[in-house]
Amino acid sequence: MVSPTQLSVVRMIPVARRVARAGRRRLAVYRLLNSTRGWDTRHTPVDDAHWALDRLRDRWGSPLPVGLVGHSLGGRAAILGADRPEVRSVVAMNPWVQPSDGSIDLSGRSVLVVHGTNDRIALPSRSWAVAQRLAATAAVSYVRVAGGKHAMLRRHGTFDRLAADFAAASLLPDHPAGRAATLLGGGRVVEV
Repeated sequence: MVSPTQLSVVRMIPVARRVARAGRRRLAVYRLLNSTRGWDTRHTPVDDAHWALDRLRDRWGSPLPVGLVGHSLGGRAAILGADRPEVRSVVAMNPWVQPSDGSIDLSGRSVLVVHGTNDRIALPSRSWAVAQRLAATAAVSYVRVAGGKHAMLRRHGTFDRLAADFAAASLLPDHPAGRAATLLGGGRVVEV
């Protein structure tokens, strides 16, 4: 089972709060606690993401535009769960991905991959390869965070701000333009 006090879960609290602030009370932010730890062939975090999207549709009626934000395996789940029609954008922070994850068709979606250069758990080279493959169908931008490690504690403000601003800009057309808004069109590689 995944514990709500697990560090990787707790680390997403400030990200969620920042997304909510960036949305200026016009975005509903939900944090998903995965039902199981890790990734196996029977049940993955993508199944949990699809379950959550179904619950949102049940609660609010017709599908609302959704942005998925995830870290590590949550970043992988966000990418792989983004094939649903209601998903407009994905922010994958230090995503733990496999090369084949980039073969998904995300036409019409905006994707931001933010990866710390010093991440030794989820390899930046893998997320870069996945981002390049995703760019065949989606508007993909890639941000390298100098010195950033997997937990995103060092340079946490950079990770959090990019995730929040990109999610808000992708869902709210009148969101103030900023660095993340310029990344919406895809095709950008940025080092910060």
